[in-house]
Amino acid sequence: MRDLGVGFRHLLKGQHWMARHRRQYGLALLPGLIATVLYAAALVALAVWGDDAVAWATPFADHWSSPWQGLFRGFLTAVLFALGLLLAVLTFTAVTLLIGQPFYESLSEKIDAEASPDGTAPSSGLPLLRELWVSARDSLRVLVRAALWGVLLFALGFLPLVGQTVVPVIGFFVTGFFLTEELTSVALQRRGIDLRARLALLRSRKTLAWGFGTPLGLAFLVPFVAVFLMPGAVAGATLLARELLGEESADDDSAEDDDQVTPGTRPAP
Repeated sequence: MRDLGVGFRHLLKGQHWMARHRRQYGLALLPGLIATVLYAAALVALAVWGDDAVAWATPFADHWSSPWQGLFRGFLTAVLFALGLLLAVLTFTAVTLLIGQPFYESLSEKIDAEASPDGTAPSSGLPLLRELWVSARDSLRVLVRAALWGVLLFALGFLPLVGQTVVPVIGFFVTGFFLTEELTSVALQRRGIDLRARLALLRSRKTLAWGFGTPLGLAFLVPFVAVFLMPGAVAGATLLARELLGEESADDDSAEDDDQVTPGTRPAP
């Protein structure tokens, strides 16, 4: 149970770190804002043309009498929009991290350098395009795993009583785990740790991952909150990665606000 508190403290430390580094925070907001605009445009398009897409996909209902045709296609349109919204929630973090790969890599390196006793940060040494490819490939694999869990939990949701009480709680913890994986991947991938090893590392300390990712996932349910919390979430996930690997960390709370610190250098005392 101690790890639940440790994970949550890293989440708060990440938000606190970003509050003390306002210049970094402003730049790190851009990927989330870009992703939000893209998702908003896609959802608006789905709302406007969703009924046309459903009508095109169900030509067999063209000659149904009223009100059955309208009810049937209206139900499918609502389901289509709900699925689009669910897909947006599931993929927002992965897409934001992909869009902001250079921003978040720089941010993560800066935090690593500041937290490290010797003032250095690990570097993958990979070209940017290679990093983007690895990140996109791993994110897709994680999303497939998350989708399989989603289908299972959706099916279990039809169970009486359990489906309305226990299953949603399990769903939040599953979401928290995969959210933590996505966010720690920035720091762990830079250390050359592949997806399978990252998942094994998080499974070995699941309560730590839940303590970090579950409250963050709950916060992300509030519209637009994800945009403002994402930079701090990446910061906290970098500190969490150091915790997972047992790396010694300096007391980041004692560091002063220092926007001039660069990766590989120590912050001024």
